[in-house]
Amino acid sequence: MATAAKATTKSDKVDTGIEPKDRKEVAKALQHGLADTYSLYLKTLGVHWNIVGPSFYSVHKLTEEQYEDLHAAADVIAERIRALGEIAPASFGDYTKLSVVDSSETPRQADAMLKGLIADNEAIAKRMRDFVEVAEDADDVFTADLLTARIGQHEENAWMLRALIS
Repeated sequence: MATAAKATTKSDKVDTGIEPKDRKEVAKALQHGLADTYSLYLKTLGVHWNIVGPSFYSVHKLTEEQYEDLHAAADVIAERIRALGEIAPASFGDYTKLSVVDSSETPRQADAMLKGLIADNEAIAKRMRDFVEVAEDADDVFTADLLTARIGQHEENAWMLRALIS
């Protein structure tokens, strides 16, 4: 009988020019970034499902674009963590501990929903700037580029959401 593959890491066998200690630090930052991304994905999906009111259609369409982007980004971030030889967190418990996204409850009012997404996108963009520094210090240009692109996306998301409630 075949045995299932174990989700262990062999980070000491990864040799791409990033020191093992640095890979662990970058992966740790990315684990937080993955938790942020997935938590915001779920929260954005909740707004998409629950939005009502005069701006329903525009918010519904915008949040669909945003949660699809977040879903794809979570996969890219998780795969980068694995490429660095570490485990990608994959539980709500992990995400709750690692994320800055406020996911304590589902807002009921459209204004609160949008303000929450704005605040979370901005918080993630700020935190990812610190993660870029970690990647740059490790000379991990790929991760730094990945995170820099994500910062731009979160800033754009916040801007578009902010425009809806102005």
